[in-house]
Amino acid sequence: MLIVFTLRMRDGQNLIRPISARYMRRKRANTMKKKLPKLHSDEEAEEFVATADLTEYDLTELRPVLFEFQPKSERVNMRLPKPLLDAVKASARKAGMPYQRFIRQVLETAIGPSADKS
Repeated sequence: MLIVFTLRMRDGQNLIRPISARYMRRKRANTMKKKLPKLHSDEEAEEFVATADLTEYDLTELRPVLFEFQPKSERVNMRLPKPLLDAVKASARKAGMPYQRFIRQVLETAIGPSADKS
């Protein structure tokens, strides 16, 4: 099943708005699929997912995205050996994100889901 949704913040609450939910059929999954169009705004994206049959599009190139809702109020300053920082920056670039966000995700993964996120 493929579920597409948007996340919005309204009155200080995080809201999830389902846009589309469809069963993926094996027969259709093996056929040639359309490439996703380039969308340049949230409005364009919402209009696209509201009107398009997403089962017709190739979604294999999509990657999971972690949404960050908590404010970042604390700072950390640390010294690292240059080769380590270079390796972190290269890994972040490969993951397609800024290196500081990459470091934060590595720390969150190391702590695990049991961490108090309030």
